[in-house]
Amino acid sequence: MGKKKLARWAELETLNNVIQAEKGRPGKDHPLKGNWKGEVFCNGNRIVLELGCGKGEYTVGLSSAFPDSNFIGIDIKGARIWKGAKTAHLNKISNVAFLRTRIEFIASYFSGDEVDEIWITFPDPHPGKRNSNKRLTCPWFLNVYRNFLIDDGIIHLKTDNTELYDYTRSLARENDLVVLQDTADLYSERLSIGTLSIRTYYENIFLEKGHKIKYLSFKLKKNKVITDAVTTLRNS
Repeated sequence: MGKKKLARWAELETLNNVIQAEKGRPGKDHPLKGNWKGEVFCNGNRIVLELGCGKGEYTVGLSSAFPDSNFIGIDIKGARIWKGAKTAHLNKISNVAFLRTRIEFIASYFSGDEVDEIWITFPDPHPGKRNSNKRLTCPWFLNVYRNFLIDDGIIHLKTDNTELYDYTRSLARENDLVVLQDTADLYSERLSIGTLSIRTYYENIFLEKGHKIKYLSFKLKKNKVITDAVTTLRNS
């Protein structure tokens, strides 16, 4: 392991805007579950998550654009989170925090109705049908999110991957979810894209390669179990 990565991991321990999973307790409820507003942000403002936040560009960008909301970037890669956490620390941005954990354990950190929105920016698309259940927009994950999202909580997906985009659109359609925005080429359309123009490290790489950026946002109902689009079609 490189010295730079080790140094960043060590610095994470000193940053008060970083929460790391408790060792030896995967899947166990964290003490902050249900207490983020009071113990981390010290306010009653809404909470927005970015899953697989990488270097945290979107998390930090959103926190600057919306000072009356709280933002939490989540990723398992400590050396990546370090970038966003250090930026927020140096700029004294108080409405942003980072959580280092696997997304599979996310329900251990948030209680019912604690989160208002979720951003999923350029996640691993896990190509191929056999891997579809690993995608962060698959039914299993969406049903996990329902446990801690408010009713009609919003999911945002931003990706360059056509398969992931089409798959998620299909899930939204077959489950009768309310779609708020949907575009297969974000930057070519005359949209008021606002915070959608925040670009991550990986997005810039994709754009340089000529990839089209897709964006989809939709609402999740608290009492509606999400089923796989293929299963829904077979049973219809």
